Amino acid sequence: MNRISRYIIGGVILAIVVFLCWYFSSIIAYIAVAAVISFLGRPLIDRLRQLQIRGRHLSDGVCAAITLVCIWCVSIVFFCTVIPLVIHEFRALGDVSIMGVVDRLNEALPKLETNLKYFGILDTDENVKEYLEENLSSVLNINQLEDVFGSLAGTVSGIFITLFSISFISFFFLKDSKLFYRMILVITPSGYEDGVANALNSIQRLLVRYFIGITLEVIIVMVLNILGLSIVGIAFTHAVVIGLITGIMNVVPYLGPLIGAVFGLVIGLVTHIDMDFNTVLLPLLIYMTIVFCVTQLIDNIVLQPLIYGNSVYAHPLEIFLVLLVAGNLAGILGMILAIPGYTVLRVILREFFNKYKLVKSLTRSLDGGEK
Repeated sequence: MNRISRYIIGGVILAIVVFLCWYFSSIIAYIAVAAVISFLGRPLIDRLRQLQIRGRHLSDGVCAAITLVCIWCVSIVFFCTVIPLVIHEFRALGDVSIMGVVDRLNEALPKLETNLKYFGILDTDENVKEYLEENLSSVLNINQLEDVFGSLAGTVSGIFITLFSISFISFFFLKDSKLFYRMILVITPSGYEDGVANALNSIQRLLVRYFIGITLEVIIVMVLNILGLSIVGIAFTHAVVIGLITGIMNVVPYLGPLIGAVFGLVIGLVTHIDMDFNTVLLPLLIYMTIVFCVTQLIDNIVLQPLIYGNSVYAHPLEIFLVLLVAGNLAGILGMILAIPGYTVLRVILREFFNKYKLVKSLTRSLDGGEK
């Protein structure tokens, strides 16, 4: 068989694989999520296997079941705590009169309008009062939230099937740590098994470190904002909701913290709208902004270098460029998946294309970090 024929056959096979991946994308997504859950549960299941009850170790099935139950219990407790708080907060915001908010700000609007027009944020023929009414109405529209939960309620069966499928696959991945590897190795061409096995081991170690680091980052950002907002005068229940939103949104690089901060400032504004603007409300908003800025400084200077540098062994400039490219290609979802995806790509390049100078430069930190 000549070279052209091999290229044609290879291209046809690749096209078939891409089509099958697209056609069965939901199943592949279930397997990928289950694999991530098994990676995160691996430290716990390893600890459980070391336990002895009356001189006997727990079976792999029991360890896997306990680990999976713990993961889902933590998730259920978290969402059962968060969702009611968020719904209550949005309902409270929905009861706020937008006209009342704007009327209370009347004394500050002329100066604000002048500054906005000076910096080009507002057109010269626009009125800041109408601008605020329009944008605050879209932010505080409770009907949008109710529509979201209504659509979720209409797809309960689909959600149940998804959760059951992911749980079922995760159980067997947790029970047999090599099952996912064997599934990948089955479709691996002969002669590449060792390289694929090494790549999978490296990917598991790096992704576990990354996801654990991201979880700790979310919790720390959440706690810092809750404490800071409580200190500056925000009611604890409001501070908890703002902290939760800012912590979760912090997963979205660059854009997420800004969205969370804007959300927090809106809540601070509408929940203290009856206060005097110059003596109470404006200083409160300034203090809240300082809290968000300090938290982000701690996150950018301390947390992110530890997570991105020590977990995936990538230079901050690399991460920044990858995030920019991913954001342009796939928006917010691309930015969320950029770092784990880049980590997987670097490991694959190191294992199979390490003879190229560019690949050696990109993956040099991996070789030093995993030793």
